[in-house]
Amino acid sequence: MVFAGSVGSFYLLPSGFLPAEDLSRSLLGVELPPGSRLADTRNVTARIAKRLKENPNVKSVFVSGGGILGSGAEVRKATLIVALVPKKKRKKSQAEVQEDMSRTLAEIPDIRYWFLQDNGQRQFQLVVTGPNPEAVERIGAELTSQAKRIPTLLNVVSTAELDRPELRVYPKSDIAADLGVSTQAISEAVRVATIGDIGANLAKFDVGDRQVPIRVKLPDVSRGNRQLLENLQVTTDTGAPVPLSAVANFELSQGPTAIDRYDRNRRILIGADLVGTTPLGNAVNDVLALPAAQNLPDGVEVKQFGDAEIMVEVFQGFATAMGAGIMMVYAVLVLLFSSFLQPITILFSLPLSIGGAIVALALTGNPISLPVVIGILMLMGIVTKNAIMLVDFAVEQQKHGMARNESIIDAGRKRARPIVMTTIAMVGGMVPSALALDSGGEFRAPMAIAVIGGLISSTLLSLLFVPAVYVLIDDFGRGIWKLFSGFVGETDELDEAGDPPAKQGNNKSSTAPAE
Repeated sequence: MVFAGSVGSFYLLPSGFLPAEDLSRSLLGVELPPGSRLADTRNVTARIAKRLKENPNVKSVFVSGGGILGSGAEVRKATLIVALVPKKKRKKSQAEVQEDMSRTLAEIPDIRYWFLQDNGQRQFQLVVTGPNPEAVERIGAELTSQAKRIPTLLNVVSTAELDRPELRVYPKSDIAADLGVSTQAISEAVRVATIGDIGANLAKFDVGDRQVPIRVKLPDVSRGNRQLLENLQVTTDTGAPVPLSAVANFELSQGPTAIDRYDRNRRILIGADLVGTTPLGNAVNDVLALPAAQNLPDGVEVKQFGDAEIMVEVFQGFATAMGAGIMMVYAVLVLLFSSFLQPITILFSLPLSIGGAIVALALTGNPISLPVVIGILMLMGIVTKNAIMLVDFAVEQQKHGMARNESIIDAGRKRARPIVMTTIAMVGGMVPSALALDSGGEFRAPMAIAVIGGLISSTLLSLLFVPAVYVLIDDFGRGIWKLFSGFVGETDELDEAGDPPAKQGNNKSSTAPAE
């Protein structure tokens, strides 16, 4: 029962990728409504920075306008780098300070905001993808709306671009053909006037060691003047200029800023912030259980993205690495002990440490994450070493003529001291990391807690279970030998000369005995 409970306990805790760290620095992304200009972004971010600085836990705010980290440049978006008071001088954690900042930003109208990690991604991310753009946008909107009701998620935002106002130009095909004006000429006239010509066609100004391109275009304020754009001149085949309004229609409309694709399909990225120390695995399961994610139209898929996708890959790689490592250890032990059964005794002690690690993580409220996986891998080597010390000592004692039961009892008595000393030294060395007193120590704390719990449980259980399993495996090996030894004939023993002895009854001399 202890063995089965230790193995099954691995699936009792929630899963996460990286633990929430307190780095005394937060990255905040802010987005204004479509059509906002750079001056609007500057005014809003200045207002946000002023409000954030009123928080006693905020040390400084640096604003980087014209784009959000990881999402490209756009004048209506900005990134704010918020430096917090050092961890030791704050009464609140970084997650709690970010919740306070979220409540402050909620009072500012007409903005969308969210927190970013150092890699520019959200803590929680899912992708809605499919070949049908309308279905993808509908599922993305429904999933975003339903995810906002999940209490463990904050600032749920999708990357479905809001339509921004735009001026569309439609050529009058018949009139343009009669006047000899091509569609290319119409598009070039609009492009050169609004954003300038392409770099290869620009004139260059020579300043000695380099050439500066000369870009000619209308002032930015003129780009919103529809009448001015309609009066732009375009040349016909005869060389006569005609206004654009004569060969094209101008209409005010709306359209997306950009179109995102994932595996050549349209995609919408849904991101959110995790509340406090919410495990990423729990948040993913909660969102995937929503009705919008369960009832998907044909061709539309909801996939894990970012940290959620990497988390699945890490755990799959961990299972592969554990399996390969155990097989490698078994192969080495077979060569060392010249037996296929006794190494099983040593490998039997490995799962005993998992139960202790899981109990320690559960008591401290930590999920299974990347540092925990690293700690368990390290734990496997230490536990294997303790079991090898017991089994190897018992085998050596048996070779010197000691009985099996006495040898394993003597091994437990004489090897208990070095095993306990090693455990105490490892636990003492891991305690500072488990406390996570310094900034950024939250990454090492779960690894240290898992190692401490696994060492304590494996030390106590190994001294009890390894001798018992050693006896059982030895009895099993002898039973197998007795079962199959009946199929093997008697072994011929060689005499001193190296020849097999003659069988009784057939050793008649070829010469008569002397009388």
